[in-house]
Amino acid sequence: MKTVAGTARSGSWSLVFADFKEITKARLAVSVVFSSIAGYLLGAYNVDLRSLLLLAFGGYCMVGASNAYNQVIERDLDALMSRTKNRPIPSGRMSVNKALAIAIVLTLLGVVSLYVLNPKTAMFGAISIFLYTSVYTPLKTKTPLSVFVGAFPGAIPFMLGWVAATNDFGIEPGTLFMIQFFWQFPHFWALGWMLDDDYRKGGFKMLPTGKKDKGTALQIIMYTIWMMVISVIPVFGITGRLELSVPAATLVFLMGCVMLFFAFRLFEKRDNGSARKLMLASVSYITLMQIVYVIDKFV
Repeated sequence: MKTVAGTARSGSWSLVFADFKEITKARLAVSVVFSSIAGYLLGAYNVDLRSLLLLAFGGYCMVGASNAYNQVIERDLDALMSRTKNRPIPSGRMSVNKALAIAIVLTLLGVVSLYVLNPKTAMFGAISIFLYTSVYTPLKTKTPLSVFVGAFPGAIPFMLGWVAATNDFGIEPGTLFMIQFFWQFPHFWALGWMLDDDYRKGGFKMLPTGKKDKGTALQIIMYTIWMMVISVIPVFGITGRLELSVPAATLVFLMGCVMLFFAFRLFEKRDNGSARKLMLASVSYITLMQIVYVIDKFV
């Protein structure tokens, strides 16, 4: 009997943990924490393990809180879409009050953790939550400009790491912000292209022209080019302490060319398969670009 009871408890906790990961979108949160850590390493004069842990914990809490608030607000719309109907709230596994409590606790933990690093870091973290939940989320059913608004909180993590390391906001974190800001447009429009039919069930307007057409594909190409340009600007020595060697800039540019290739393929074929390849290429780009930046600084 004890073994059965223990197994039941173990299974119950596994479900609770799985729902927590789902309500906070753990995979996305971890990728955001990775960006923050990359920004920290770029800005730090000396790497401090305590600061890194506070940044990672606080960053996860802030992203997790934003996602939990989002799922509370969009619970009825999530129930209409195939990709979201099994989330904890619309499936009935988690109550709205419980999800809201999780969001509030994560907000407090995140703000406090980031404030211990410095007040500027906590301020930017709080701004990201506010913009994501109070501006971006309501706009998703109103206008395709929601992607533009959502790009602001989405671009904060890379910059946030630098601010956490230096307690300063200047040209360096501003450049990191702009790189991730422009990257988000091809990334989310490729994702929006793939999921357009499902998004329409929830009333979400994610594509810039509202259609999977050449106009949307052309804008994806344009924003990819802007992303590539800004990603190599540090090689010219005009971004303060944020520097990039010629070999590293060349590598980053070539990685951008790969992403641009898939953007042109989407323009040519205008199908979900091409959009998926672009989306995957964009995920690889942002991760590898940040790794190249960090390695280039220390090597």
